[in-house]
Amino acid sequence: MTLSLTHRCLLLIGAASLVAVADIARSDQMARDLPPPTAIRDLDYGDVLFHYFADDDFEALVRLEAYQDFGLIPHHEAEAELLTGGIDLSLGLYTEATRIFNRLLAGPVPQSVKDRALFYLARIGYRRGYPDEAWGYLSRIRGPLPGELEPERRLLASNVLMAQGRLNEAVSQLQGWTDTSDWAAYARFNLGVALIRSGDVARGRPLLEAVGQMRANSEEQLSLRDRANLALGYASLQQHQPDGAVTALSRVRVDGPFTNAALLGLGWAQTDAKRPQQALAPWLKLRGRPLIDLPVQESYLAVPYAYAQLAANGEAAQQYQIAMQAYANESRRIDESIAAIRQGGFLDSILKAVPRTTDIGSFWQLRKLQDTPQTRYLYHLLASHEFQEGLKNYRDLRIMQENLERWRGSLAAFDAMIAARKQAAIERGPRQQQVLAGIDVGALERRQAQLEARAAAIESNREVGALASGDEARQWQALRKAEATAQALPPGPQRDELLERTRQLRGTLTWKFDTDYQTRLRTLHEDLRDSAAALKTTKRLAAVLGQVGELEPGNAAKFATRVQELAARIEAIEPRIDSVAAAQERASANLAVTVLEAQKQRLATYAAQAQFALASLYDGKSATVPK
Repeated sequence: MTLSLTHRCLLLIGAASLVAVADIARSDQMARDLPPPTAIRDLDYGDVLFHYFADDDFEALVRLEAYQDFGLIPHHEAEAELLTGGIDLSLGLYTEATRIFNRLLAGPVPQSVKDRALFYLARIGYRRGYPDEAWGYLSRIRGPLPGELEPERRLLASNVLMAQGRLNEAVSQLQGWTDTSDWAAYARFNLGVALIRSGDVARGRPLLEAVGQMRANSEEQLSLRDRANLALGYASLQQHQPDGAVTALSRVRVDGPFTNAALLGLGWAQTDAKRPQQALAPWLKLRGRPLIDLPVQESYLAVPYAYAQLAANGEAAQQYQIAMQAYANESRRIDESIAAIRQGGFLDSILKAVPRTTDIGSFWQLRKLQDTPQTRYLYHLLASHEFQEGLKNYRDLRIMQENLERWRGSLAAFDAMIAARKQAAIERGPRQQQVLAGIDVGALERRQAQLEARAAAIESNREVGALASGDEARQWQALRKAEATAQALPPGPQRDELLERTRQLRGTLTWKFDTDYQTRLRTLHEDLRDSAAALKTTKRLAAVLGQVGELEPGNAAKFATRVQELAARIEAIEPRIDSVAAAQERASANLAVTVLEAQKQRLATYAAQAQFALASLYDGKSATVPK
């Protein structure tokens, strides 16, 4: 069968899809790196990892740099540097990340840290389009990487080899990959697409078949499986194998992102197999969908083409008229979209529909566009790296603006705090002087020395009575007084009895003093140590209290100067952010307008084809779409 112009355009769609996915890789978010696999020895490093695993990269980076400046993570210096570079990489700071990784490679760090630094550098090189540089880094990695990094390294290696045109080596590396991880599925898909693009269908088809029939447990795996079947279907169409195309395309989900392309391909596969009646089913179903998608636009020409193949020229003519009207209506809507974009606020209208987060950097990605005049026809543009990067940059700039506004408010609060500190210092001054005047540290030190000397004498002479309690001391004095009174009595039995009784009581108290002597002496020493510590604290607080009054004015002035410097920086940065954001808005808007104008031109081409085919039908010529 000689392909019509529409049919050739369709196959170009399939070929373009193969080109677009040859370098596909899993999202950066799924490639989130594990921290260094060692025990956490510094609590502050654990705090950094907490924020890192909470996907709060900016907060993790701020804390990491602060803790490094204060020397709070001495046991994780190399790992902290590696993590800093990884976060910089996730934030799109490739130059800074490269500088950190190269510094690690030049330093005395463990080989495991160097291997991860080499992996990061290889990832940067590949993303920037330098596969030779990336391969140089990968070839220097000595051992397996921890966790999910090892399968990602193998996927990266296969992608780099394909980018270098070394397909045979990529195939050899993949043949040794026996695991069933998602990374392996992506590698097989990438390699299968690359082989088919190079014309080696025999080796590429089994790889895509394996992915197209794999068990899928997630939405990402389902999408990958659909894409593999779509690539297989279009490859079969290009090889004039319609039944193989039907088999592969029938495996694509009926409600996935690749359903439209699969339905269009199914129709052409049935047409190639001389079954135009069966081609109508997927094409009519496809034509009932929004005209935004390219396969749906193609279906408006494919349906009348099938009717013409069935010799139903009247129905075919009516369908061509429907197609021309649909193309005209859609062209007017595109004009409305272009006008809306040129009015400004294009990127803001996109971000307005996105759930609000403060995540910045390359891990963020827009997944869905709001159906507005500015965005209605930009689904294909959304998939482009150029547009996604521009949108990320614009979004990050807006988040920076919001942060600056918050910081501006914080600076105002700092001004109020500084004023409050100055006023508090003024009010505290007299009270501080009064407190200092009432503290005679010298007298306290002399009293402490006397007490310690007396304790030493008691211990040296074993003065057991010197450690008596207050009640015991009063009892001892009472006995001495009673003994003196008895001594003053005239001799006789009464005097002797009183003296004997006081002697017994004195002996009882002396025995108690001697029994409790060691315990009381130990308590005395403890009390003296406590009083010495309290005296030391009093001296320190008194010194601090005196310094506060002297240093407070200078500290307040330093804080005020720092706040003023930060305010000046904010004032200087904000216009620069506005300027860069406006430039990014213009660039993205121009890119969108270019895409829309290309879509409008394609609709005009389709309308011309429909008009030419309709004229051919009216002239009674062969019911085929023009070549």
